[in-house]
Amino acid sequence: MRPLAHLRYAVLIPLAFAAFVSTPTFAQTDIIIQQAPPPQRVEMIPAERPGYAWDPGHWRWEGRGYAWVPGHWQPVMRHARWEPGHWEAHGPNCYWREGHWIR
Repeated sequence: MRPLAHLRYAVLIPLAFAAFVSTPTFAQTDIIIQQAPPPQRVEMIPAERPGYAWDPGHWRWEGRGYAWVPGHWQPVMRHARWEPGHWEAHGPNCYWREGHWIR
C-alpha cells in the first residue's frame, strides 16, 4: 500500500463516522389530514420475540383515503423504548406522529 493511502483512510474514516452519527434515526414527515382515520383494528400480537418490540398496526394516509398497515416487530434499541406512530387530533385536523425510539 502506498504511504499516502494510510493518510487518506485516517481522514476518511472519522469523517464517515461523523456523518453517520449526525444522521437522524428516522425521518419525520408532517402529514395533516382533515379526515379522521377509521377506528383502530384489533390485531393478534404474535408471541414475544426476544430483541424486538412490537409496533402495532395503524392507518396510513394514501392521498385519497386510508390504508391499513399491519403491525410488525422493530429491532430493540438498547436503553430506549418504542413509541408507536399515532394520529393526533388538533381542531379539525389530524396529524400523523411517526413512531420512534425514546431514550
